[in-house]
Amino acid sequence: MSEDIDYKKIADITSCSVYHIQIMFAFVTNTTLSEYIRHRRMTKAAVDLSHDNEKVIDVALKYGYESPTAFNRAFQSVHGIAPSQAKYNAVSLKCYSRISFKFTIKGDTEMNFRIEKRSI
Repeated sequence: MSEDIDYKKIADITSCSVYHIQIMFAFVTNTTLSEYIRHRRMTKAAVDLSHDNEKVIDVALKYGYESPTAFNRAFQSVHGIAPSQAKYNAVSLKCYSRISFKFTIKGDTEMNFRIEKRSI
């Protein structure tokens, strides 16, 4: 999640356009793909900050933010606290879990039917 995500590569793998992947993702999950990615990165950043002795700037760079100010703003918008406060044990952080999809395909069993003609 710390590396850049190439939407075009996802589109090639799924044989869909980037536009359609984003539309389908939003329809199925009720959130945009970019928002989901941002929330997952902030979840992982919070774990890194609270469990490791990493500096805020190092975590910001790891998750694709070029400035600590941008990272600070993004982190606060998700967690409601500054990244430097995430190092303390008593703070409450939000966790956005990985999304997994399970599709069920039905129609593989036979169905008895009859066609009737009705007079009008």
